[in-house]
Amino acid sequence: MARLIPAVVLSAAIVSWAVCLVVRHVAARYGFVDRPGERKIHARPIPTGGGLGIWAGVVLPLAAAQLVLFLCRSDWIAPHTIPLVGEFLSRHAAGLWVQSIRLWTLLGLGTVLLILGLLDDRYSLDWRLRLGVEVLVALATYAAGWRLTVFVQSQWLSLPLTVLWIVGLINSFNMLDNMDGLSAGVAAIAAGLFGIVMATVPDSMSGEGQLFVAAFSFLFLGTLTGFLWHNRPPARLFMGDGGSYFVGFIMAAVTLTATFAGDQVPRHAIIAPLCVLAVPIYDTATVVAIRIRAGKSPFEGDKNHFSHRLVELGMTTTQAVLTVYLTTTACGLGALLLYQVDLIGAFVVVAMVGCMLSVIAVLEATARRSRRRDGDKSSSMIPNERHDA
Repeated sequence: MARLIPAVVLSAAIVSWAVCLVVRHVAARYGFVDRPGERKIHARPIPTGGGLGIWAGVVLPLAAAQLVLFLCRSDWIAPHTIPLVGEFLSRHAAGLWVQSIRLWTLLGLGTVLLILGLLDDRYSLDWRLRLGVEVLVALATYAAGWRLTVFVQSQWLSLPLTVLWIVGLINSFNMLDNMDGLSAGVAAIAAGLFGIVMATVPDSMSGEGQLFVAAFSFLFLGTLTGFLWHNRPPARLFMGDGGSYFVGFIMAAVTLTATFAGDQVPRHAIIAPLCVLAVPIYDTATVVAIRIRAGKSPFEGDKNHFSHRLVELGMTTTQAVLTVYLTTTACGLGALLLYQVDLIGAFVVVAMVGCMLSVIAVLEATARRSRRRDGDKSSSMIPNERHDA
């Protein structure tokens, strides 16, 4: 498996990079341009539609792998003769075929969200329509067998949890896409860390690491890396809503594909996805809370995101993005330990993640109070106007 990781990541990265390069040069021709605005930090029009490259970096390598599996099953190719992957295919070809067929269902649903986002980028769809499609996709995912059960076999609990998880992450990565390299970078870190977790957490049937989920996570890491070449500061291409919807859905789907059941896996290992995705969840929760407290709609855009609040602390946008990267990595590293520790150790890991996010929240609150005091002082120094009769 370790020998396959570079090939998986590189193949996806090359495809994504190449498709994004094409999109950069043709996007404006079809009206896919993100123009500067009040809630945006870029000062010049930027091509959007980079989600097509992210999508292609997943779909095209998987289609090639599916073709190889088909040829192996049809006895056109002997699995052991294929360089690098021969031994792996000889052992896992049957299981990979079944899993890959199911995976195309997820990619089909992800494609629906990609198209929804592209239409939103072009025509600014109503938020109710977007949310409705997201819920329908989440329901279809549940119906297809990808469910969040939390070890409780109850449809009344599993269905709302699954829909909330999928729709929540779709919008989390959409909200996080507010600075160059931010959403894709966080997703890449999360995908890489989750891939490592899944390579070590044994499957309940085989007792080996969940290699299919791990490989798909690394494939997703690769396609995000290819896109990031174009999206790094100063960005020359944005992923757009099509990209952020697809990214959020795939991150949700990957975590639903994983299993933490079985005697070899402690039940608290199920917290791993929460650790890996702690930053997007924190950003969404705090932004929604700020908007509701201000009497605004949770779906009304603003500049109160985690990254924006870091800039208000005095950071540059690049420093803010790097801080979010480091926070994502630090929280996600805890997920690597959950399979190895007992229940007390799991509480320690969760406490560490909570403390890290709490420190950031305290710094943000302190900065807001400081700005309010400075504003009050400035107001008190302005003399009142006199109007003589």
